Amino acid sequence: MAHIPLPDGLPGIVGPMAYSPVTTKPLNELAEVLLRTNANDSLTQGERELIASFTSRRNDCFFCSTCHGAVADYLLGRDNNIVAQTWEDPTTAPVSDKMKALLVIAASVQIGGKYVTPEQIEAARAEGATDRDIHDTVLIAAAFCMFNRYVDGLATWAPENPAVYAEMGEALATRGYVNYNEPQPA
Repeated sequence: MAHIPLPDGLPGIVGPMAYSPVTTKPLNELAEVLLRTNANDSLTQGERELIASFTSRRNDCFFCSTCHGAVADYLLGRDNNIVAQTWEDPTTAPVSDKMKALLVIAASVQIGGKYVTPEQIEAARAEGATDRDIHDTVLIAAAFCMFNRYVDGLATWAPENPAVYAEMGEALATRGYVNYNEPQPA
């Protein structure tokens, strides 16, 4: 039961966003900028979603980790189980060494920003991470700490059916965050 009255049937962050439409637009715009790439970015959309899902999992936010994990799975290949393996042990997950180094940084941000060390930054650079990659990793992890606390701080509900997340994952991967709630042509 949510701590405040939220619209019925809207899971996770969708309920609080419906409750407070004035915050929905900037939050969705932030997610859009952080998680959807353009041609000049070296982090793919799938890698960005993996960072968001990984951070959310470390924050024990079931809704966000599962939702963004489904987006990452859709983008990285559902049959590859990359998200599950990254949650289990990022050091042995089937991701690049650069991504492993960036996940170390994301894990430190999840604990607190001051836990990111110069050694972690240098290790990421040694694996090919650019300053933009490092910047975006820190910002995605920090933003998802906020998103996770928003979702769980209001005690929102989360569906348990994996098919619901697979559907959300595909929709977010293909339509994005700003357009997620727009009606789709039949």
